[in-house]
Formats: sequence, C-alpha cells, structure tokens
Amino acid sequence: MARRYEQLKAVSLDEPKDESMRAPNRTTSLRLGLSFILVLLLASLTIIQVRPSTSDSKFGFGVTETLADGTGYDEDIKICASNIPSPARPPAPINPWASLTIDEMVEIQNWLSSAQMNLNLTRGDSAQPSDNSVYMIQAYYPPKADVLKYFLSLDPRDAPARFARVTIHHGGAVEPVIRDYLVGPLPVTPATEMTHLTDIYHTETLPYNARGYDALDWNLPEISTKIAAPLMDAYKASGLPNETIVAGGAGPFGFDGSFRRFWLNWQRDTPGFWLHPLNLWQYVDVSGTDPSKWNQLKIVYNHQVFDTAESFMEAFRNGTLKRVPPVTKQEEDLSWSTRERIGALRDLDNLPGPRSVSFAGLRFRIDHDLQYVSWMGWGLYLGFDRDMGLNLWDIRFRGERIIYELKPQEALAQYTGNDPYKSSTALLDSYFGMGQSVRDLLPGYDCPDEAIYLPATTFSATGMMTRKRAICIFEQDSGRPISRHLGFERSEFGAVKGYQLVIRSVATVGNYDYLLVPQRVIFFLHAGPSLKFEYIFHIDGTIEVRVSASGYLLSGFWDDEQGAYGSKIWNTTLGSLHDHVINFKVDLDVGGTQNSLLKTSLSQEVVTQPWFDDDWGEEVIQQKITREYIDNEDGALLRFPTNFQGGYTIVNTDETNKWGIPRGYAIHPGYSPVHNTVVGSKRLLKNANWARYNLAVSRRKDTEPSSSSMWNFNLPGAPPVDFHNFFDGENITQQDLVTWINVGMHHLPASEDVPNTRTNTAASSFFLTPFNYFDYDVSIESSNAILLQPPKKPGDPFSYDDYNVRPAHCVPRPPAAFEYYPEQVYDLDGKPAPASTVEEMRKASELYLRIKFEL
Repeated sequence: MARRYEQLKAVSLDEPKDESMRAPNRTTSLRLGLSFILVLLLASLTIIQVRPSTSDSKFGFGVTETLADGTGYDEDIKICASNIPSPARPPAPINPWASLTIDEMVEIQNWLSSAQMNLNLTRGDSAQPSDNSVYMIQAYYPPKADVLKYFLSLDPRDAPARFARVTIHHGGAVEPVIRDYLVGPLPVTPATEMTHLTDIYHTETLPYNARGYDALDWNLPEISTKIAAPLMDAYKASGLPNETIVAGGAGPFGFDGSFRRFWLNWQRDTPGFWLHPLNLWQYVDVSGTDPSKWNQLKIVYNHQVFDTAESFMEAFRNGTLKRVPPVTKQEEDLSWSTRERIGALRDLDNLPGPRSVSFAGLRFRIDHDLQYVSWMGWGLYLGFDRDMGLNLWDIRFRGERIIYELKPQEALAQYTGNDPYKSSTALLDSYFGMGQSVRDLLPGYDCPDEAIYLPATTFSATGMMTRKRAICIFEQDSGRPISRHLGFERSEFGAVKGYQLVIRSVATVGNYDYLLVPQRVIFFLHAGPSLKFEYIFHIDGTIEVRVSASGYLLSGFWDDEQGAYGSKIWNTTLGSLHDHVINFKVDLDVGGTQNSLLKTSLSQEVVTQPWFDDDWGEEVIQQKITREYIDNEDGALLRFPTNFQGGYTIVNTDETNKWGIPRGYAIHPGYSPVHNTVVGSKRLLKNANWARYNLAVSRRKDTEPSSSSMWNFNLPGAPPVDFHNFFDGENITQQDLVTWINVGMHHLPASEDVPNTRTNTAASSFFLTPFNYFDYDVSIESSNAILLQPPKKPGDPFSYDDYNVRPAHCVPRPPAAFEYYPEQVYDLDGKPAPASTVEEMRKASELYLRIKFEL
C-alpha cells in the first residue's frame, strides 16, 4: 500500500522527497484512501453523467467536457449540432406537383364567384343541397410529356402551366349534377379559362345523388324530425348510464345515381364508441335536393324489421318488441374501450426507451419550399392531394430516374355480418378524402424525435386547413446490415450498415355518424381507423412501400348468430370480419420510358444426365426458370404465383447491364400481399375492379390517371372510372407502362384488437428492387461499412478497414418538450380562423362542422 500511495503522490504532486514519503500511518492511510475513493467517484460521474444543460452558461460555444470513450484516450465532447437538414439541390427550380397555396385557392374561389363567370355560387359554408357551391379545389397535375420536356431543357419557357381541378355541386340546376372543371393557367389572368374536365372520367356530368358528403346537408329540421324525434321515447328508455347514443352511416349510398340511401348503425356515446354497438338500425333516404322528401324507410331492431317509425313505437309500447337483455352492472363500466394504461408496470418500463441520434448531423437534404428530398443518391419531389394524401414524383437514384410517379389511388374496406349495416358496408376512402383526413403527427410517437416535418394544405367546402406536421422524414438504422459475410480469404469478410430513409404520413379516415343528446340532435362525420403510409428508401436502390392500420374496429352487436362473421370481443360486441385493400400507381421508367413486362416462373423438371451414378439413380428432380414477356394488356391482370414461385419485373429490353441482361426493377410482395375476397358484390360491382388482383400493368395514359375516383364510391353500377376499361388489348412491349399494385389484409378480429388494432400485424407492403439494373450490388459503395482481414499470426485480432467513418461523439441536445396543437384553419377568404375550442377541435378532426338543433 505504501508503494502504491507513493506512486500516486509522485504522479500527482511535484514535491521533493522527505519524511512524508515513508509508509504512512493508519490515519494517513485512511485519509488518503478516502481521497482516492472521492477522486474515482468524481471521475466516474464525469464519465457516465455528462449531460447538456438547458442553459447556454454551462455548454456555450467552445465549452467542452472531457469524456473517456473507452478506447484508451480522452476526447473533448461537444454538444451535438442542431438537427437542421442541409439545403437540397433539386434538378429543377420548380415542383410541377406542388399543392395549391391558400392564396391560390382563395384567388380561384373569388374568380369563380365573380359576376363574369355567371355560376350563381353560394359560399360553401352556408350552401344548401339545392344551391350551387364549390366543393373542392386542388392542383391538377401536368401531362408527363410536358414535365419531361421541361426537366430535359430546364428552359423556363418549357415549364408546365399550372392548373387546378375544381368540383362544383350544381344543386340549383334544373337537373342537379356534379361537374369537375379544369381552371388555368394560374395565377388567374385574362388568359385563365374554365373547361369541363372530362378526360379523366369520360363523362361530362355526374349524378347529383353521388355528390360529396357535406354536413350542411343535415342542417335542416326535417332530418331530426323524421329520423330522431319519432324514436325519442325509445332512446330515452335505453337505460344506459349516459343517455346519449351515436349512429354511423354505411355506404355506398347508391348504385347508379338514381337514389341516395344508407343504413344508420346505433352505438353508445362513450370513448371508443365504435366498440359499443346497439342492436338498432335505420334505413334513410336522402335522395335529391328537397329535404322535405327525405325519410326513413325501415327500422331493424334485434332482427325484427319495421317499415315505419310508428309500427316500431307501437311494438315498443305494447310490449311485443323482442328486447335485448338489459344492461348489467358490469356493462355500465365502459372504460375498457379507452386508451388509458392498465395492468401492472413492466420491469424497467419506467425508463424511457432508446432513441436515435444523428451525432454527426442529419445526412439527408430538404428544400422546404419545393418539398424536395435527397439522401444517399436518392432524390424526389413530394406532392399532396385531398383524395389520397402524400405522393412521390420524379424519384431518381444515382442520377437516373427510376419512378416518375408513386401514388396511392384508393383504399377499400369491405365488411360482412348478419345485420343490415355490416353486410352493406363497402367503403372507398378517397370519397372521404384521405389527404383531407391527415392530421399532425405526434413527435416522438408517430416519428422519431429528430424527424423533420413538412406541411400540407387542403380545401374543403367550408374553408381550408394546414397541418404543419403532415409529413415526417427521418433516417433510421435498421439495426441489421444490408449485406455481410464471414470469410477467411482476403477481403471477403465484412458488412455494410443497413441505413434507411423513411417518409411517412398518417390519415384518420372518416365514417358518417351523428350524435343524439336528450332534446338535442348533433350531426357530424366521425373519425375512424388511422392508416400510416410510409415509403422506405434503401441504399441498394430498393424502395419499400408499407401501409399499416390502427384504430377502433367497426364492430357489430354480438349474438349467437354472428359467429361466422367475426369474433366476440366483449359481452355484446362483435369484432367484424373485413378486408382492406389499398391500390398504388407505380410509373416505373427503367432506363427510359419504353419498358416491357417480364414474367418469371419457377417449375419442376426431371432430368437425366450421363454423369449421375447408379447408386442415386439416373434421374434428378429439380427446379428451373421460365421467362416470358407479356405483350398484351389483356394478359396483365395478375396475381402472384402459388407459393410465390416466380414474379414480375418491369424491364427495358433496349438497355442491358454489363452482362447483356435487360435492366429491370422487380416487384416483390412484402407483408400480407392480398386481393379482395369478395367478387361480384353489387356494392362493388364495377367501381373497384382493381382490388381483384395483386397487380396489373397497363399502358400509361394521361386520360387514365387513377384506378379510381372519389365518385366511384356511390356509383358501383356506373362508375366514372372502371378499371377494367384500361385493359383493351393494347400492346405493352417497349411502351410507357404503369403498374397498379395492391397491399392489404384480411382482418380476422380478435380480442387483442381492443382497444385498437396494432400496426405491427395490421400491415402490408411491397418492394421495388433492382433486378439486373446494375452490374453489381451498389450498396457496396457505402462508406458506412467494415472490411476485415484475417490475422497473420494465430491468436491475433482481425485487422479492419472502416473507411475512416468513425463514430461521432457529442452530447445530444435534449428532445423538445412534447407539444401538440390543432391544425390551422382558414375561412374561405383565406383568413386564419380564431383559436379552436375543444368542441371545434373535435369538429375539425371529424372533417365537418357539427350542427345542433333544438327538438
């Protein structure tokens, strides 16, 4: 001990030797021992507890703390730079697919309302069904040829003109109709014109009964008088702890435009009311523009059918109505459907989980004005529309355009059940507006702490809305290498890190509901499940497109006759069986716009070869590849092969790689590659033919921009867009092709769907990946990799080369305090609306205004 202390003192003090250097006595040893422990404690605290201060006084510019990094030396550690992305360098100074700004929408609205247009418009925030009003204004994307010409020349004179799509409800016409118009060029000048937009629907008008949903349709006493008031005594006698109930509407509302009707499904008004159905339904007719003619046609209660409210109330009063069992004490506790945490605290769950930090700064670039993003050789523009939300354009990798357009088209949800509501529900969500249903993302939950957010603005009949956090972008470490190999020959042992760029948006889709309070009726559109759209870019040139769902089930009333249509998830609640299918448009341009469709099949063969020995026999059974080109659209309505024995690739037969193989991009199924189960249902007769397949390939046409339209929902018998009409026998060899790809799930509900469906299992995806497009795996170009060489001497460590990309060291800034604000709402004049109350926030989240009536 004496010698150790002498060495310690000799290192720390520069003093001449004297008697004090002799072996210390017991008291001195104790004092020195305590001092040594204190030094070690302070050192440890310095190592493990270096934290940034919230004040600049401790960690200002140039102020550092010393931190031992475990590598045998100390290094000055500074606070990490703020996560502000570097500016991107777009290939063109404009975004041809940019959304309209609020100023542009207001300018168009004012121009349409001017006397010179003679449209006799009523403002959407006060319009009645019998009025003419503007329902929608959004950007109309330019023709592909115009965009490619501009990108090639970058001559401002070649820049595509800017146009808007405008939808007007002509309720005041002698024969009420819906029309879509093309307005432009923008901004509004004397040269601006309005023409009928018929090229995408192939029809000049649409039936008025198929019009867009507007809560103002319900702003009439006739609704409450005819639907709610006659049953008021029965509602009040429900015996529920909360006397309010809500009702959701099933769709579609019509078949060919000749009527507008739907079933209402009643539920308890409580948090998570989707899971609290009642055994009561009403069939409502709201056809035409005269609400005095609107009426209810049927009432169904507990499998009993009544043609009028009077007959139902008569059975209710005289005791002949077959009632469901009364609410029990246990059933009065409705908290099971909320999202409040329950159960025992899990071990160490009181600690925050790990979070990602880019210690060397963000590695992607953004142009916020143009909504352009670049990362690791990737570059792309973002667009956003009312119907389906986020879309991607001009996606390039290593300087070459891979995809011109990647855009969701439609989202189908078809239900089943032994009641009038579930058995008649087949939703197409573009009608409700997936983009309009997007709300701000939750920082740290929907996206990591260091994600960067971009805004989106959409138009509705009553105003405009901006979400500042509509889209998030971040880089993530997948936690696994994209490639690796263990080897012992020179330069065959190594790994490349699997970094990814993620672009994400979440939409909470709406279902029709209205809330009944004693002596007061409130009609509104209520929010339903949330769909998460994400596009994941990999460093090898692969793009993964993934959709996942979470939210409340659309449930039914449980009884013994419902077992074939779902699962019992509570005493009186059925989790209803249904399908989700979401369609994407992928315009791949592989080595240019002239492409072909290659089908690859794997099959079994029996071969005999002279080198086989007699001990195994002369025959070998093995698999082989068969390649064929599909040269006609009629043969390009496709399903993935059984056992996924093969696949489909978009190739350019005029462009080959170094090995003489046509360059291509393959379409790989990911999670849950499904198509719709039900075929032939009248409620999806022709309006969602795309859902019958896993994928389809057609010639690209500007007159076939989408597989669906918002109007298809209410016109299954006469849809303006019939997907099958795209496939009319045209040649698809070395043509500009579009691939239509489906994702989805067959949702077999279970008790674990309560309170909400989980995104890990309710997910589906597909991959677009290079297939002989390059001469080698280009992810090997990454410097975030390691190459190991075997030791020259047994027992020595492997030597390695990390390409001088060493882990960066800095103290992360503390995450911003969690904040969540409502979206910014603007009136039709473009002026910010006053700050929202809680009631108004609910209205905004449910897309439309809630309208109250006194009975």
